[in-house]
Amino acid sequence: MNISELLHNIPIIQQQGSFTGDVGEIQMDSRKVSKRDVFVAISGPQEDGHDFITSALNKGAQVIFHEKEIKDFRENVLYIQVKNSAKSLGLICKNYFGDPSSQLNLIGITGTNGKTTTASLLYQTAESLGYPSVLISTINIRIHQKTLSTKNTTPDIISINKILKEAVDSGFEYAFMEVSSHGIEQERISGLEFKVAGFTNISHEHLDYHKTFKSYIIAKKKFFDELSKDAIAITNMDDKNGVVMLQNSKALKKSYALKSVADYQGKILENRFNGMLLLLNQKELWTQLVGKFNAYNLLLVYSIGLELGWDEEELLVSLSKLQKVKGRFESYISPGGQIIIVDYAHTPDALENVMSTVNETRTKNETFWVLVGCGGNRDAQKRPKMAKVACRLADRVVLTSDNPRSEDPNKIIEDMESGIEPQFFSKYSKIPDRQEAIKNVLANSHSGDIILIAGKGHEDYQEIKGERFYFDDMEITKSLTQKIFK
Repeated sequence: MNISELLHNIPIIQQQGSFTGDVGEIQMDSRKVSKRDVFVAISGPQEDGHDFITSALNKGAQVIFHEKEIKDFRENVLYIQVKNSAKSLGLICKNYFGDPSSQLNLIGITGTNGKTTTASLLYQTAESLGYPSVLISTINIRIHQKTLSTKNTTPDIISINKILKEAVDSGFEYAFMEVSSHGIEQERISGLEFKVAGFTNISHEHLDYHKTFKSYIIAKKKFFDELSKDAIAITNMDDKNGVVMLQNSKALKKSYALKSVADYQGKILENRFNGMLLLLNQKELWTQLVGKFNAYNLLLVYSIGLELGWDEEELLVSLSKLQKVKGRFESYISPGGQIIIVDYAHTPDALENVMSTVNETRTKNETFWVLVGCGGNRDAQKRPKMAKVACRLADRVVLTSDNPRSEDPNKIIEDMESGIEPQFFSKYSKIPDRQEAIKNVLANSHSGDIILIAGKGHEDYQEIKGERFYFDDMEITKSLTQKIFK
C-alpha cells in the first residue's frame, strides 16, 4: 500500500520528510519493526511510544506517526504529526486492512458484568445456526474453529483488524466482541464499524483507572455516542444508566428488560440449579443457564439475534441448547455431595447477583459458603464492599487471595475486613493462601452444602509478586475433592 492510500481520511497536523514506494506493516511496538514499516508512537498509560521512535528508526521504520515534537529526523523517512496517535492508528488500520469491520456484522457488547457471557453466547448461537463467526473476548479469541489466547478484554486495534480481515477473507458474516471501558478510552476500537452495540449494566468497577464513577460511565457512553446512524444500539432499561448510554447516539435505539417496559420483554417463570424457564416476548424457553443475570444475558442475545434477522424459532431452539460459559456460574457436585460453583464475580454488584441467585434457589437447610478475595494493584475502594456483600448473603465466608500482584495479600484482606459489620464478625475467617482456603472449606463443609468460589472464574493463573503461577479454581477444587473424599 502506498502512502496516499494509507493516509485516506486521516486528519494531519503536518508532514515532514519523504518516503516513496509501498509501506511494510503497521506497528505500535518498536521491537516488531522491520524495514519499510510504519511506526505509530502512542502515549499510553504505562509507556510513551515517542520514547521508542529512535529504536523504530534503527530497525528500518520509514513512516513515523507522532503527536509530540520530535528531534530524530533522518533521510528517506516520512514524519506525520497527528492530534491523537491512538485514534489515528484505528483509521490507519482501517485503510491498510481494507476496512474489514464494514464487511461484517460486527456486534459489540459493553457494560460492567455480562460482557463475556453475552458475547460468548452470541458466538455459540451464530455457530449453531450455521454462521461461521468470530469471537473476541476475555476468555479467548475464536475464529470459527480456531482458538487464540488473549490477555486483554479488548485487544489492540492492529490485532482486531487482522482477525476481522481473516474472517472477511474466509467469507464469515458475523463477529462478536467484548468492548471494555479501557478499550474505548484508549481508542482500541477506533475506526471499527459496529452493526449492533449492546449494553448490559454498569456498576462499581475500574475506578483505579477511571478515578470516578462518572468518568467510567462517560467512557462506556462514548461507545454509543460514536455509532453511525446505520447501527443499532440495544440497552438494558432495568439499569438506571441504560437510557443515559443512548442519549447522544445516532444509532437506531432498542431496549430489553425483565421489569421495565421495553422492545424485548423477559420474565423468569422458574429458577433452579439445573436451569431456568423464561418467557421471552411471550415465547417460553428452557435454558441450562441459571440466575437473573443470565436471564438478562439471554434476553440481550435474543434481542440482538432478532435485530440481525435470525429466524425466531430457530433462535429459541439454539438458545435452549446453549452451554454455560467457563468460569461463569460453573457448577460441580463433589464426591462428598457439596454443590460447588466457580464464578468470575469480582465486583460487588456481580458478587451480589451470583449470591442472590444461590439464595433464591437453595432450600436454606444447607450451609452456604463463599470464598472470595480482591485483586492487588487495582481498585481498592471495592474491597470492603465485596466483603460486606459476602458476609451479608452467605452463612460462612473465607477471605483469601485473588491475584495479589505486587501487594501484600494480608493487607488486601485487611482492606476487605473494614467493610464487615460487627454482627457478621463470627461468620468469617481469613486464609491468605487460596488453595489452602479451598481445602479448608471442602474439609469443613457437608453433603448438600453450597460453596461459591468467586473472583477468578475462567482464569488459570495467580499473579504474585510479578510472576504468574498456574492456578485454576475448578481444576484445583476437583483435585482436592478426589483426595478428601476418596
